[in-house]
Amino acid sequence: MKLYIIRHGETPWNAEGRLQGQTDIPLNENGIRLAKITGEALKDVPFDLAISSPLKRARQTADLVLAGRKIPVLEDARIEELSFGSWEGLGCRKANFEIPSEHFQDFYQDPFHFQTAADGESIEHLCIRTKAFWDDLTSNPDWQEKTILIASHGCACRGILHNVYEDKTDFWHGKVPPNCAVNIVSVKNGKAVLEAEDRIYYDPSECVDFRTGKKVSQTGETPQAR
Repeated sequence: MKLYIIRHGETPWNAEGRLQGQTDIPLNENGIRLAKITGEALKDVPFDLAISSPLKRARQTADLVLAGRKIPVLEDARIEELSFGSWEGLGCRKANFEIPSEHFQDFYQDPFHFQTAADGESIEHLCIRTKAFWDDLTSNPDWQEKTILIASHGCACRGILHNVYEDKTDFWHGKVPPNCAVNIVSVKNGKAVLEAEDRIYYDPSECVDFRTGKKVSQTGETPQAR
C-alpha cells in the first residue's frame, strides 16, 4: 500500500488568519492553483482510489489533483479537521487576534495540553478518530496493493501520521504541514514507513507563516498554517 496524504489548498480563512476547524470553507483562487500544480506533479502516480474529508476544501483538493482521471473518491468524516467549536471564524494572528484565551499558542507549542473552546475538540480525541481511520485503512485486505490519495487538513494529517511517527510525543513533527503538502507513506505487512515528508511541488518561497500572514522567505520561520 502506498499512501499520498495531502493537506488541502489555501482558503480565504487561511489567507485572513482565521480558525477554520470544521467550518466548511472552500478553496480560494490561490488554493485552486496550488492543488492544480500538485496534481500536475503527481500526474504519473497510478492512484487506484482517493479518500477525502467531506469538507469542501479537502474534497476540492482531491478532485483537482485527480482532474481528468476516473478515480473513485470516498469520503470519511474521521479525517475532518479538528473542531474549534465556537472559536471557528475568529482571527488568531497578532494583528487580528480574537481568541478568548491567553494560552492559544499551546496549540502549536504543547498541543496535547491545548484547551480549545468548551464546545471544541481535543487533540487527543482527534488522534482517536484518525487512528480508527488508519486501522481500517491499513487492515483492508482489498487495499493492500493499492495506491491511495488521502485529502485532509493540517491537524488531521498530523493525526493520521501520528500512527507512523516513532516519537508519539511530537505531534507536529516540526511544523504544521503547508497547504498542499504531501506526505508519502508505504505500508507493508502492517509496517508503515514515511518516504517523503511535507513535500510541496510549488515554489517554497510561497509558503506562508499563518501566524503573521507573511511568506516564509520574509520571516525565516517555518509555516504555521491551518
